[in-house]
Amino acid sequence: MLKKIYDWTMALASSQRASYALAGVSFIESSIFPIPPDALLIPMVIAKREKAWVYATICTIASVIGGLFGYAIGSLLFQQVAEPILALYGYADKFQSFTEQYNDWGVWIVLIAGLTPFPYKVITIASGATGLSLPVFLIASIVARGLRFFILSALLFWLGPPIRDFIEKRLGLVFSLAMALLIGGFVLAKYLL
Repeated sequence: MLKKIYDWTMALASSQRASYALAGVSFIESSIFPIPPDALLIPMVIAKREKAWVYATICTIASVIGGLFGYAIGSLLFQQVAEPILALYGYADKFQSFTEQYNDWGVWIVLIAGLTPFPYKVITIASGATGLSLPVFLIASIVARGLRFFILSALLFWLGPPIRDFIEKRLGLVFSLAMALLIGGFVLAKYLL
């Protein structure tokens, strides 16, 4: 089954719809969706190395725009939308104590969350809910998301075919590590919030 999912993702990565799918996933991951865009970015860069920088740019722009949507959810729709989303991810109870210190450390929180497997959507909503300065949020998001996606794309570009062989030969291990990072990010968020 894992091989079928991998083959489907690689086929999507090579298709003409790939850029649209990447932009869509990057956008919604920044506000509500739990799967990071890396799940598409990695196979897309592996499939078409010459487009690595285009894909990194798409991820960055769509992710930051999605982050602004998450910010708007937190700022304008906190009670109606954000509280249920935070409750869904198990963060509602700890959110109040989190907001007290958020603005003092907000720029660093956005930078760290934007670079790591920490759920970025939680930070985008929290930034809006706590009233973090929009220019500060925007600049930190551009820097963090840009670094994340361009560094990942650069590594995949420079490693080239050997990384594809590594992934294909050790698909179970790569999938397990990716899931551990994703779950670890949510666990970390739960204990930090």
